[in-house]
Amino acid sequence: MIDWPRVTELREEVGAEDFEEVVEIFLEEVEEVISKLQDGDRSQLEQDLHFLKGSALNLGFADFSALCLDGERKSAQGGADDVDLPAIITKFQASKSAFLTGMSEKF
Repeated sequence: MIDWPRVTELREEVGAEDFEEVVEIFLEEVEEVISKLQDGDRSQLEQDLHFLKGSALNLGFADFSALCLDGERKSAQGGADDVDLPAIITKFQASKSAFLTGMSEKF
């Protein structure tokens, strides 16, 4: 679910103190988009999923990123209504939980 080597690499690149800020910003920005999706707003679904995919991949949320990629592709091909938003939202919540638990154990 979480690409821990990527997390460790990013933490080493930016430093422990700045890494905490990166995580805070990531969670704030992603949760804004997730909230939008929970409200059923699909007006910019392809762009929203593209943003989520890239952000998630940078911070090691591998499974969540993969779901976003799949949804982004479907949306780009005209299948925005077929994107399983509840699955994406659930995966984010599970990934966030695993990430926060892992962070407290690993760092």
